[in-house]
Amino acid sequence: MNTHARTATPLSTQDTTRIDDLRIGAVRPLITPALLQEWLPTPDSMQARVAASRAAISRVLHGLDDRLVVVVGPCSIHDHAQAMDYARQLKAQADALQDDLLIVMRVYFEKPRTTVGWKGYINDPHLDGSFAINQGLEMARQLLLDVLALGLPVGTEFLDLLSPQFISDLVSWGAIGARTTESQSHRQLASGLSCPVGFKNGTDGGVKVAADAIQAAQASHAFMGMTKMGQAAIFETRGNDDCHVILRGGKQTNYAKADVDATCTQLKAAGLREQVMIDVSHANSSKQHQRQIEVAADVASQVAAGDHRIMGLMIESHLEEGRQDIVPGQPLQHGVSVTDACISFAQTVPVLQGLAAAVRARRLV
Repeated sequence: MNTHARTATPLSTQDTTRIDDLRIGAVRPLITPALLQEWLPTPDSMQARVAASRAAISRVLHGLDDRLVVVVGPCSIHDHAQAMDYARQLKAQADALQDDLLIVMRVYFEKPRTTVGWKGYINDPHLDGSFAINQGLEMARQLLLDVLALGLPVGTEFLDLLSPQFISDLVSWGAIGARTTESQSHRQLASGLSCPVGFKNGTDGGVKVAADAIQAAQASHAFMGMTKMGQAAIFETRGNDDCHVILRGGKQTNYAKADVDATCTQLKAAGLREQVMIDVSHANSSKQHQRQIEVAADVASQVAAGDHRIMGLMIESHLEEGRQDIVPGQPLQHGVSVTDACISFAQTVPVLQGLAAAVRARRLV
């Protein structure tokens, strides 16, 4: 007797729910990138603006423009009107300092969490745990369009692997964070992105992972992803030669000249361009937001002394200084970060002016 035939479960009646999706609470439909871009298209003038700003950043990376790229803005976006208020003030500074600084507004929609917490404007735009992701994507794209309409290029962190399909056409510069620099998927993503990309050093301060990431992103890759039409597909990339290291500190700070020297030695040994962007926040400011001013002054002094290896800075800045928690039922303070603490815009202006002066001094060395 064939006991297997007697005991085998017919495929037509097999209950796969007993082994699949056991921990999934719900599955909701997601808008497609193509539909969102149809609703919120990019005017030709903005397409030209994005292309021009990407090209300008690339020229800095390849030594053809001696300005500093300064990515400055809120740690995270949580309110459209406040973000636009900040953008209008930043635009005035960008215009005034354009001969010396290439200012990019930091417009971060996704926040990596060490454990749990608010994951950002796209994931939870109403800050109430409703996770209205479709609305978050629409609100994020609208904000990028509104900032670009002012004439400001934007930079953001690419954290989720699908979200770039919804917004990356509007982004002039992207970052891969310290927690994801070592991720193969994010290196592959960077190899196909149309904008310059900065890789942060690891959370422990190690620079090698960022150097490895640049080499990986420069290469071509094939990987699975989602098309603008929402179809699963295999993407083959050409590689991205506009990548660089961002020093953000680790177990100790790494913004001093000795740190820049050590990083550039590693980059040279790997056959990469000797250049760094310095994040004056995070571990470089020991999580003390006002120390960003002191750190930026130190970096400015290195630039003024003639160091061309420093090609840019990152600054966390909001309308008002400090940070606040999201507390249900409690109104938020106007213009204050809900994630990392920031310096105020009033404190930011002299920092930008000092960096511009440092670039002018560097030209005389």
